[in-house]
Amino acid sequence: MRLLRSVPVVTVALLASPAFAAPAAAPAPAATPAPAANANPLVATVDGQKIFLDDVREAAASMPAQLRQLPPAQIFPMLLNQIVDQKAIQIQADKEGLEKKPEVKAIMDRAAAGALENAYLSEKVTPTVTEDAIKADYDKNYANKKPETEIHARHILVKTEAEAQDVIKKLKGGADFATLAKQLSTDKGSADQNGGDLGWFKKDDMLPEFSDAAFKMKPNEISQTPVHSKYGYHVIQVLGTREAAVPKLDAVHDEIRQKLIQQGVRATVEDAVNKVKVVHYDPSGKPVSDTPAPAAAAPAKKK
Repeated sequence: MRLLRSVPVVTVALLASPAFAAPAAAPAPAATPAPAANANPLVATVDGQKIFLDDVREAAASMPAQLRQLPPAQIFPMLLNQIVDQKAIQIQADKEGLEKKPEVKAIMDRAAAGALENAYLSEKVTPTVTEDAIKADYDKNYANKKPETEIHARHILVKTEAEAQDVIKKLKGGADFATLAKQLSTDKGSADQNGGDLGWFKKDDMLPEFSDAAFKMKPNEISQTPVHSKYGYHVIQVLGTREAAVPKLDAVHDEIRQKLIQQGVRATVEDAVNKVKVVHYDPSGKPVSDTPAPAAAAPAKKK
């Protein structure tokens, strides 16, 4: 039983460094060929259980960024000590028969099931997320699109139309927009930190009623009537407009990759579910029909 998942994985560059290299063999006489260096030397034993250099290489990638900056000569013993500690705990737990306790066995079973699930998804999805697939997605969704207009705006959000009208009146009288936002806006995220500033955004980034009003305005213009949305009443000021260039592949590479992974996982899960028989039960244990109930007839229109 090994629990190395929580131990940080050493980066490729680190593994190639002298601190993680196999010990060099002593120089042999010139007439004798030098033996090959052991690529996976034994680095420790715990009650006879062996720990090899590969065990350190396989440690999980949770090492904090600041620790990665340490010299390899410091990182190696730190990782090795963690593995030794884990081995010691596992040995003691085994001696006490801890894995036989129902609650512990249940946790171990869930962990094993989760590992198997992750391995299956990785095996099915990872081969599909190639550089060619990422490039194809970029060509389809980015490369041939026209630049989109973005606006830079800020707003003050209040609960009632009367409050919004009062804000507009104060702004016309020379009140400072950012100050009013901090004092009156119910959107505390933008108000307290940025004086109501929402930054740059595209039309589809905001609620339709908000965008419809904001994208009709000119730079430095303040809405003359309150803009109503499900959140309340907005007073908007547009600060600028620009054409957002289509991003280069490098800029959206990781975003596309993550999207393809999510799509692959979803498709793999759906495929797996379609290949098995699923029966649902209600809280009383009675099977629930998978056939949707017929839709109720629409009420007749009044004549």
